[in-house]
Amino acid sequence: MTSFAERCGYDVAGTFKETASGASANRAARKKVMDLAQARQIDAVLVSELSRWGRSTQDLLDTLHRLAGWKVSVVAMNGMTFELDTPHGRMMATMLAGIAQFERDLISERVKSGLAAAKARGKKLGRQPGQRPKSDRLAPKVLKAVGEGRSYRWIARDLGISKNTVVDIVKRHRRAG
Repeated sequence: MTSFAERCGYDVAGTFKETASGASANRAARKKVMDLAQARQIDAVLVSELSRWGRSTQDLLDTLHRLAGWKVSVVAMNGMTFELDTPHGRMMATMLAGIAQFERDLISERVKSGLAAAKARGKKLGRQPGQRPKSDRLAPKVLKAVGEGRSYRWIARDLGISKNTVVDIVKRHRRAG
């Protein structure tokens, strides 16, 4: 199965999937792509959406200008290419970046409004005390392993939980017992 980039005639140097929030300043995958661009190892960056590339309008335009300075194009999955050395490209990038920023701001407003409304109705937000389904389910295994003399770190790694969760389970068991 060929990728979108390969169907469009691009040689793919790598696929990077960002797991950090778009609003986050620390985005490892984007940094790797920028490093490749600066080293002149790539000619184009294919993004799912232009709004996914930048944290804000200013950040997006700054990175697009840096990429343009290194002669690297940015292509969105819809086929739009953002060449900042043309007036049309600059205008399109600026408009789309502004719309993306507007969308992010609206979503943020809606979330804050929804949380405030829920709080006003007396709804408790976040995890409630006593809600520990996974640790409650794993407690017998943790306590058995502790009884066998296993280290908390080993137990955590073996069961796929954090060491702090193991400590919490043991503390709760000692308080109850």
